[in-house]
Amino acid sequence: MQQLNDISLVAQVIVFHNNRAFDELVKKYQSPVRRFFLHQTLGDKELSDDLAQETFIKAYVNLTSFKNLSNFSTWLYRIAYNVFYDYIRNRKNMEGLETKQVDGCYHTEQENVGTKVDIYESLKHLKEEERICITLFYMEDLAIDKISTITGMPSGTIKSHLSRGKEKLSNYLKQNGYGENR
Repeated sequence: MQQLNDISLVAQVIVFHNNRAFDELVKKYQSPVRRFFLHQTLGDKELSDDLAQETFIKAYVNLTSFKNLSNFSTWLYRIAYNVFYDYIRNRKNMEGLETKQVDGCYHTEQENVGTKVDIYESLKHLKEEERICITLFYMEDLAIDKISTITGMPSGTIKSHLSRGKEKLSNYLKQNGYGENR
């Protein structure tokens, strides 16, 4: 039913140029997309909002390329995944400006309280691929086949990233007092 509704909204945008239908898609998916970016950027809300906005702009511009071969949400996450990797690529090209040092200082100064920060701190210890797989599987509740469609990674690779990422998260959290009987 949800997929049928999404297809109907996409058709309204493409055929009738109904921008309100696209607004409905944005309202429906903006929270999950922003949450995905929030985990990838380790809690940077402003950057997450910027990347989410870029994702929806690209989705709107390329809506006619949606062929209904997968769910609309899977197609949208694929765009989000590409937007994130474009950001990473551009950031690496500017590495001479010591952006990692600036980002490191910025993230440690953010609301340094509670479990939320501990989760972001633990996510820092994962490789980008592991963080993406962990985020999509455990936090966005997507199946491995959908993650494979989004990332282009084989399902075995995704399972490996999930296993290694989960182990790294577990070790980090245990070292920081979680999992102990209190």
